[in-house]
Amino acid sequence: MRRSSKVLVVAMVLSLVVAACASDNGDDKATSAATAAPAATAAPAATTAVPTTTTAAATASTVEEDAAFDYSAFDANGDGVITIGVAAAGPADDGAYYQAVVDAAIELSEANGFETPIVVDKIEAANAATELSNLAEQGVDIIIVGASEIAEPLPDLTEKYSDIFWYCNCGAGFASLPGLAQSLDDSSEISYTAGYASGLLLQDRGSTVAYFIGCCDLNFEMEALLSFEMGLQAVDSAFTVTYVPTGDWPYDFDNVPNATEAFNTAVAEGAGVVYPYLGGAHEAIVQLANENGVAALSAGPSDVCTREGDLTWDIAVRFDGGDYVAAIFPQIFAGDVVEGETKVFRVGVDSEPGAVICNATADQQAAMDSVYAEIASGAFAGEFGAIKGAAYGG
Repeated sequence: MRRSSKVLVVAMVLSLVVAACASDNGDDKATSAATAAPAATAAPAATTAVPTTTTAAATASTVEEDAAFDYSAFDANGDGVITIGVAAAGPADDGAYYQAVVDAAIELSEANGFETPIVVDKIEAANAATELSNLAEQGVDIIIVGASEIAEPLPDLTEKYSDIFWYCNCGAGFASLPGLAQSLDDSSEISYTAGYASGLLLQDRGSTVAYFIGCCDLNFEMEALLSFEMGLQAVDSAFTVTYVPTGDWPYDFDNVPNATEAFNTAVAEGAGVVYPYLGGAHEAIVQLANENGVAALSAGPSDVCTREGDLTWDIAVRFDGGDYVAAIFPQIFAGDVVEGETKVFRVGVDSEPGAVICNATADQQAAMDSVYAEIASGAFAGEFGAIKGAAYGG
């Protein structure tokens, strides 16, 4: 569906419902401490104040019930209704990154009177072309691709099914395509805030050790790890982080037994903070962290500080694909973001990305606000560029 010159008629301004959080996505032996980030990693002094609204995260986009909004340009098959298809690489109920996108599509559909979304989850990279083609054949008008690990066939599919509006939160490094609207964030920015927040909690807990439990040494994991380490050591240079791969290559973020073994090693090593950078295995490790008094970080979802249930998170590391869906689709429907364009979500600029300490003290929040401002000012651009080079340069 080509809309580069087409703007829809809007009878009433779209509104975003914004929820505040109290605040791409093996071997089961722990590796040595993370490879040091490039040399110049010291955090410079804060330069500007950051708005205290950095904890806000958009969670749904709506049109007022009596608004006469014309969605007909998105009705790819002309059946008079709008149906969203969602393609997820992991479980739709993982409680983490994958579920956030699915939930956002459901909320988007309910708010705007669309049909119930068609969700296909647990898509393996090797089967992505087949699964996405099957989804496109089910009468959908919009397809949301949750992450880059299943995006390889999009150049062909966006051409073959050009009447469908395609959107992907594909992340940095994915090529711009004329038939694909994209969003991305900066993992270095986000992971630095996660490391810095973790360092503040380590200070309170009398520990110097953090554990980063991931998949299998993927390049985007390495970017996140090195940036996390940089943020952690900006609080105290004595703090360390150990990375443990727990899944089969590629993209296995769901191996609960291996992740559990890694967590047990973390406890034995005196870890005060654990970052389960996982999908289907995420909540199992959070539960273990709760039982053992170890601070736990989320991996994407922004709502964990206020989420009801038996699990508790100490830090929300927000790269929530659902928040990005909620923020970008009003712009897509209004014609402000079209296929071929990319919306970039920046820490300290946009409200969606970045780490938030749940129940932060005044001093902790002030420190995080200062970090957000430093990132927004570009103070760490050189260091983040070096980290990306190390992670993706082979």
